[in-house]
Amino acid sequence: MSIKKIVAASLIGTTIEWYDFFLYGSAAALVFNVLFFPDSDPLTGTLLAFLTYAVGFVARPLGGLVFGHFGDRLGRKTLLVISLLLMGVATFLIGCLPTHAAIGGAAPLLLTALRLVQGFALGGEWGGAVLIVSEHGDAGRRGFWASWPQAGAPGGNLLATGVLALLAAFQSDEAFLSWGWRVPFLLSGVLVMVGLWIRLSISESPVFQQAPPLEDKTPIVGVLRHHWRDVLVAIGARLAENISFYLITVFVITYGTTVVKLDRGTVLNAVLIGSAIHFLTIPLWGALSDRLGRRPVYLAGAAGIGVWIFAFFPLINTGGFLAITLAVTVGLLFHGMMYGPQAAFFSELFGTRMRYTGVSIGAQLSAIVAGALAPVIAVRLLQEFGSWVPIAGYLAIAAVLTLVAVYAARETQGRDLAEKVNA
Repeated sequence: MSIKKIVAASLIGTTIEWYDFFLYGSAAALVFNVLFFPDSDPLTGTLLAFLTYAVGFVARPLGGLVFGHFGDRLGRKTLLVISLLLMGVATFLIGCLPTHAAIGGAAPLLLTALRLVQGFALGGEWGGAVLIVSEHGDAGRRGFWASWPQAGAPGGNLLATGVLALLAAFQSDEAFLSWGWRVPFLLSGVLVMVGLWIRLSISESPVFQQAPPLEDKTPIVGVLRHHWRDVLVAIGARLAENISFYLITVFVITYGTTVVKLDRGTVLNAVLIGSAIHFLTIPLWGALSDRLGRRPVYLAGAAGIGVWIFAFFPLINTGGFLAITLAVTVGLLFHGMMYGPQAAFFSELFGTRMRYTGVSIGAQLSAIVAGALAPVIAVRLLQEFGSWVPIAGYLAIAAVLTLVAVYAARETQGRDLAEKVNA
């Protein structure tokens, strides 16, 4: 099967899944604090909404473990179809939920339960999506091809933010809070049907089909026995990447609307423009890693975001649309330098029959301490200190840890994925 068809199917599927996942984060910053936690002051309500947002990340390692186990035993394709279906159903049901005004305390409980299902599904999605492309493509251009599923993250964020921005432009705040916020969640049902039709048409990974059976009883045993160092590398590499993304695209909405007193549309449109540029440039960073190696590009991104964050908040504080857009866009460009090569880099660390488990566990364990807690920690630091400086320091520390992890890793560029790797 053509690598372009595999890439297109993977990109469309990941875009839809990330749309579902990011839609929740944007809604948590904009409406869930009011509709599901109405008895709290604005920042506390937002903090509680972000805690339900974080729950989705807690479920991601479990999803990674379950989907990784069966993906390494049964294949990549089937598990990708299941993950997309789970995500779509959960997101559609969020759009149907009664609010706190209708059913009281049961509303946030139901919201949390559906967020858990979202996290579980996404935990299994990411590994399979990047692997089915990595294992179809050639080694010389793997960084480029495997970066396209990564573009599904800004693609999904672009779609989610775009729908919300469109509603914000044509609806009053009252209408948006009353029913408008449900529209993007219900739209997920249509998107998932399209994604399923496309994913069912692709072929299984040839590298997986040709691989000998796993020597260990289960993939996780093989990962912990042969690849525990690589799991630690993946966890460390994800810290700055994950934290920076959620600060720049999710927390910025809260910061802009509550601290700088910007209207919702201004911040959403800035994120929209930044996400569009992010989407277009991620494959370029992946292609650059094919020429220079995974580590140099990744290290440059980690160093860049650790410095840029100290310019990011002052630019937001100006309240000017162009300055805010610049802050978000440059931040996402540095993020892309890490995220673009990441798919190929992580895929090349593990052996075939434990690769789905290895990349999923490494990536999703980091998501708990990084992406899950980033908006929560940022809001708490803002409450405690009333300043952006501790938040910038928080990301700078994460950037240092990522630099250490990636610097300590071996260069993987050009590795034959069919090769048996046990070290």
